[in-house]
Amino acid sequence: MPQTMQAIVKPASAPGSEVRDVARPEICPTDVLVKVKVASICGTDLHIYEWDAWAQKRIHPPLVPGHEFCGTVAAVGREVTSVKEGDFVSAEMHVNCGKCLQCRTGEAHICQHVKIIGVDADGAFAEYVKIPESNIWKLDPSIPPDYASILDPLGNAVHTVLAGEIAAKTVAVIGCGPIGLFSIAVARAVGAAQVFALEVNEHRRKLAKAMKADHVCNPSKDNVKQFVLERTDGTGIDVVLEMSGHPDGIKTGFDILRLGGRVSLLGIPSVPIKMNFAEDLIFKGAVVQGINGRLMYKTWYQMQALLKAGKLDLSPVITDRMPLKDFSKGMERLKTGEASKILLYPNGIPS
Repeated sequence: MPQTMQAIVKPASAPGSEVRDVARPEICPTDVLVKVKVASICGTDLHIYEWDAWAQKRIHPPLVPGHEFCGTVAAVGREVTSVKEGDFVSAEMHVNCGKCLQCRTGEAHICQHVKIIGVDADGAFAEYVKIPESNIWKLDPSIPPDYASILDPLGNAVHTVLAGEIAAKTVAVIGCGPIGLFSIAVARAVGAAQVFALEVNEHRRKLAKAMKADHVCNPSKDNVKQFVLERTDGTGIDVVLEMSGHPDGIKTGFDILRLGGRVSLLGIPSVPIKMNFAEDLIFKGAVVQGINGRLMYKTWYQMQALLKAGKLDLSPVITDRMPLKDFSKGMERLKTGEASKILLYPNGIPS
């Protein structure tokens, strides 16, 4: 293997990133070195690229970002037993401590001391990435590499959708970024009765239709509550999946929720949210859940099962493919609001 590799590097505390030749990661006895086949750009990567307030508080350059990927095992540490060279893999990029109360009581996905590869340590926007064996996920060869590179956000969707009863329920997905779009597919695959998609962006509404949402609304123009009540016999929505994090989206979600319904919140607000607890939560008997990441590793088994069974068509969400070196072009595409999932290929786009 080469001693150096091409990578996208956040070199300093300022906007932008650079393509650089850097040293290939050195692995420890319990690590796996993966040759990256496909990586995917996430909204978090855009925050890092633009160097916004969150990135300034969290990121410590130099850093190789990237936390959505798949590839093949290039080398393993001497204590690694679960995978071997040549295996097709992805990884859970949240590395838990294994020692805190959450880790020791089955809630490792909300570990008090979690570290994220691609945020707190060098990630997958490179030809090679180093992953602890405990976080490696061996993939079924039948799963297409493009899909295998987006298991992180797909896992967020699967976790959110399956956090409660879903079969034969009416479901509203608020915010149709990639995770919201994946949630439409997952809800349909597991038997939701009707899926409503709420999105202000025209491009994303088109994608929601392509993902076969039963009803697509523009909450900036449509009377969403009236629209929903007319199509649910005046009852409201059984399950609200809030993916936008926008104060208006959250308010709308509780407005359309039926008495005794479930709200699962994945979208992250940038400001504190004011709510009428009496009307929206208490008197409604609402079940409200905060969703963070993926269950380790229940969610991974669930999404792999759905993919192996051919239950999920994710292709409409993948809007762009480009070589890794064109990373900055991908960032600019995301800013336009007309791209959804952008895939990067360290070794060029396959023909």
